[in-house]
Amino acid sequence: MPQHIIVVEYRPEWAQEYASEERKIREILGDNCAAIYHIGSTSVPGLAAKPIIDIMPVVKSLPLVDGKAAEFEKIGYEYLGEFGIPGRRYLRKGGDERTHQIHIFQQGDTENIERHLAVRDYLCTHGEVRDEYARLKKSLAEKFPYDIGAYCDGKDAFVKDLERKALAQRHMQKLN
Repeated sequence: MPQHIIVVEYRPEWAQEYASEERKIREILGDNCAAIYHIGSTSVPGLAAKPIIDIMPVVKSLPLVDGKAAEFEKIGYEYLGEFGIPGRRYLRKGGDERTHQIHIFQQGDTENIERHLAVRDYLCTHGEVRDEYARLKKSLAEKFPYDIGAYCDGKDAFVKDLERKALAQRHMQKLN
């Protein structure tokens, strides 16, 4: 059965759900874990989102992560390897009605790490963009409730523009 795409209003409990999962992930990754972040729409206060917690651990070694696949499976994750993004390890929990996604990158993969953090931070500080994004996501979820491809395609131009603006702002902040 295809994934049912729903977008709901922001829920403060997403922060607690992230924190609970973060502890489990840190325990599995151990000393290999350099940092871990709540990313994606559920990390942005006030942003309507698909109720899926996105988590981004940054590790010292991806090969060491591969050796932990069975431990992640024990806590309910499917270990899917790169899953379309070179240098990433992708895991998901909840089957078709996914509840959590983990996107693991190795230290030094600044392109992917910075992109995720920049978008999150930009949406946290630009309420008008956050609200516009929420409206777009709700509209697409209503229009394509069982077509994740069409839902993602409908967001593509907005997200690319958002990433460009967010990365430009992050670059300017680093210069100042």
